[in-house]
Amino acid sequence: MEVSLTLIQTFYTVVQHGSYSAASRSLGLSYQTAANHVRRLEQAVGGKLVESEKGSRQVTVTPRGRRLHNLLYPELDAMLQRLESIVRQERPIIRAGIPAAIFYFLLPSVLKKFRDSHPDVEIQVYERDTVLAELIKTGGLDICMSEHFFGDSDVPQHLLGKYSLCLVHPISWGSSLCIDDFSNWGRDKPFITYEPGQTLRNAAINFLGDVGIEPTIAVTMSSGLSVLRCVEAGLGYSIVPDWLLPGDDVPSEVRSIPLPDLPRVSLYFGYAGFLADNTHVRDLHDICRTEFVNRFSR
Repeated sequence: MEVSLTLIQTFYTVVQHGSYSAASRSLGLSYQTAANHVRRLEQAVGGKLVESEKGSRQVTVTPRGRRLHNLLYPELDAMLQRLESIVRQERPIIRAGIPAAIFYFLLPSVLKKFRDSHPDVEIQVYERDTVLAELIKTGGLDICMSEHFFGDSDVPQHLLGKYSLCLVHPISWGSSLCIDDFSNWGRDKPFITYEPGQTLRNAAINFLGDVGIEPTIAVTMSSGLSVLRCVEAGLGYSIVPDWLLPGDDVPSEVRSIPLPDLPRVSLYFGYAGFLADNTHVRDLHDICRTEFVNRFSR
């Protein structure tokens, strides 16, 4: 098993503070995450480093744990201080994981307003929908936007707003259908949807099941924009966010049907827990919330 600096720093801080709770507060981690880091380090070195009795707030350092701590002290303190000094001299960076369609329609206006206030901050955006919570927890991302609520204390989330879904099909298929006849209309037609694991795919398939259709999936895509392009090309019908569609004054190759009985989809802003008080993250959240209302709430 690979030994990372994160595991070593957590163990070192637990020993320095004498408890998981104090160490977790110092590192900006949850109690369970701090304990898991120590357990993983113990697996890597093949022995117990600390022990704690049930109900006790303090930990006892084993002889092996004490030897490891003595090897680290004081060199680890000096190294961490040096790393902090290097980081402070670098340009601030925020790494964001955002679904491609959300980025396309929302982020340019968000980034423009954000840069007006924080021109020195670099934003690195990764256009993706899945494993966002895990990427934040392992340090790969700082913030994310997702339709999925993680329910993870290490990745706090705040609701930006909700949007509606609609059914779309190629114009070449003829006039728009009556939703009451949908179960007959859609039974044998190819269905275009999102890749497995995405919230919008689950919502669409659940809806189709409720009206008695087991969809024949022809193509799966990672982005709503890609899904819509496949529908425009005549490959099948789909269920997509209503904000993907152009306005009434812009020609479109698809027809759309509102789905008022389908629950609206929530969009959340999430971030690494230790960044809760970060000014850049707070400002990004505020701007995203305002822009969501302006652009997606119809």
